Amino acid sequence: MTGFVGEMRAVAMKLHTKEQAPKEGGIEAPKPAVWAPTLKGYLQFLAESEVVYDAFESALQEASHPEYAKFQNTGLERTAALREDIKWMQQTYNLPAPVVEGDGPGKRYALHLQQLARDDPQYFICHYYNFFFAHTAGGRMIGTKVAQMLLDGKDLQFYQYNGDVSELLDGVRASLNELAEHWTREQKDHCLRETQDAFRYSGMLMKCMTE
Repeated sequence: MTGFVGEMRAVAMKLHTKEQAPKEGGIEAPKPAVWAPTLKGYLQFLAESEVVYDAFESALQEASHPEYAKFQNTGLERTAALREDIKWMQQTYNLPAPVVEGDGPGKRYALHLQQLARDDPQYFICHYYNFFFAHTAGGRMIGTKVAQMLLDGKDLQFYQYNGDVSELLDGVRASLNELAEHWTREQKDHCLRETQDAFRYSGMLMKCMTE
């Protein structure tokens, strides 16, 4: 993979376990525990994720930095799909509306993103790349597994895209590379340094599934 996106991907892959990415993973996987998502936990995960996607998409639409306009209406947006899935799960399984607490992982991440979008565009773009791209790969694999375990195989809208996902991703990759051409080497390295934090926030959301 060429351009700065290739650098972003290389750093991200090193933060995967060898089980997740046998050829590129840089972390030894801990002893596997029994992974047991629940309907309530999965619904909470969707609700927390909706808050985060809304923060990303709102910041991009507001475009406090003009370069964010490159990432508007890319086809990767997920907020609307999540809202429909949350309604479907509540109605189908007679579940109460999930409460997204102010100190929960979704709100905490959303507030962090709002600050980064204003004050640190390189860090914000790092989170954008890792969060949105991860969902199209490992995120959808997890979604399929949960659907088989809990939803009778139902494919939620969260995991469906209008159009070819590969083409959508290629368009965003091109925009990311174009943006990075205007960054100094120091700014690029600054962006890459935020990768681990992006993984940490995503991991906090994932834990909701089993709580």
